[in-house]
Amino acid sequence: MGWLGEYPDYRTQGETMDELKKNLQELHGELTSGQIACVHKVGESSVA
Repeated sequence: MGWLGEYPDYRTQGETMDELKKNLQELHGELTSGQIACVHKVGESSVA
């Protein structure tokens, strides 16, 4: 289970660490695309 610090209300999971990282990158893309209305953002972070 994982989430992005700037978007704590949105979580994802993966069976391996690599899968979790991939899912977090996809989640970040979805949340920053502007296609989802009313996204709750609490700060800024970077994806490594």
